[in-house]
Amino acid sequence: SREQAQLKASVVEEDTEEWQKDSSFAGLERVGGVDLSYIKGDDTSACASLVVLSYPALEVLYEDCQMVAVSAPYVAGFLAFREVPFLVEAVQRLQEEEPKLKPQVLLVDGNGLLHPRGFGVACHLGVLTDLPCIGVAKNLLQVDGLVRNELHREQIRSLQREGDTFPLTGTSGRILGMVSCGDYNNSSKPLYVSVGHRVCLETAVRLVKSCCRYRIPEPIRQ
Repeated sequence: SREQAQLKASVVEEDTEEWQKDSSFAGLERVGGVDLSYIKGDDTSACASLVVLSYPALEVLYEDCQMVAVSAPYVAGFLAFREVPFLVEAVQRLQEEEPKLKPQVLLVDGNGLLHPRGFGVACHLGVLTDLPCIGVAKNLLQVDGLVRNELHREQIRSLQREGDTFPLTGTSGRILGMVSCGDYNNSSKPLYVSVGHRVCLETAVRLVKSCCRYRIPEPIRQ
């Protein structure tokens, strides 16, 4: 908790790049996606993946997949300590091998500010790599009074027809993220988008939407 609090002080919750300020993201050429996937029934063997896609074409420019041995135990709210070191290594390998392909933003399979202490895996990775990062989660993390109750499901249903978004406002009054219901393939399952680092929430949601051919944004899907 202490380390998270120290690192959280470095999180920047606003746009810092010129391309972020442009309505069509002019100047954005490379979008990265990262994920750690586990072998079924084995929570210590995982595949750490980093891909870089061209933007806006979303074609794969670079991919790095490494089998890794995860030693840190899974503790709710501290997933980053288990996964981030391998993702940081993948970013470092990319910088050494193909510096020209360094992504200008990373989409992270996980949460950013939408976290019990406001410092999820997307924030953690963003601060350690100093790259703009966006958290994209498939399930709602129930923090600060947010719950997947009937009201939440009804809000999602009402959005499906519009391909729209609604804010996730905690009982603290703070907006922790956005629910994005795309109209890709009429998927009824939303995405939970939150700020990681060096991007504002509105920009994060716009970028995630622009990277979706299916429900999961292409950098993470790849």
